[in-house]
Amino acid sequence: MYEHKSEPLLPVRKFARRLLAHFLVALAAIGVSLGIGVAGYHFLEKLPWIDALLNAAMILGGMGPVDAIRTPAGKLFASFYALFSGVVFLVIVGLLIVPIGHRLLHSLHLEKIRPGGKA
Repeated sequence: MYEHKSEPLLPVRKFARRLLAHFLVALAAIGVSLGIGVAGYHFLEKLPWIDALLNAAMILGGMGPVDAIRTPAGKLFASFYALFSGVVFLVIVGLLIVPIGHRLLHSLHLEKIRPGGKA
């Protein structure tokens, strides 16, 4: 998926495409995670859709819940969703940093090609 150190640095246009692909995967992960949270709060805690969205977004963003959780099922869901959200946050940060970090490390480890084609 990524170029080897013996290969040249990826052109800026292809690198921008790679960044966009990683961003879209991160956006999809956020959407799926938010959907899980909204459904859980709506069906287990009987919150209206908009309140379920607010609670899920706040937990996913690391802020904490807005509404009090009343049912045991809702409390269990909120506990596991908070842990899940922390992992999702780390994965998303990784997805966004990896292409930049790889490009930086690749540029530092490029093999220097001498005239005549030998390293």
